[in-house]
Amino acid sequence: MLARAPHSLRAQVARTRVAPSARFVHGHGEYHHLPFAWPGKKRLSFGIKLTAYLVTGFSIPFVAAKYQLNKSAAT
Repeated sequence: MLARAPHSLRAQVARTRVAPSARFVHGHGEYHHLPFAWPGKKRLSFGIKLTAYLVTGFSIPFVAAKYQLNKSAAT
């Protein structure tokens, strides 16, 4: 249908802006990429706790592998 339309109409359709995606509209203010509220004045303590949590979780498999290798080497 658009192929048979006059050139000016096709150019107008090509220039028409699409409305912004509803992904960024939540009805409660601006878009936040974190699923929790960022602590206001306790950033340093939050950063230390978050780093400790992530480092602990990441290192558990390596500690377990070291333990198992040491255990198998002892026998």
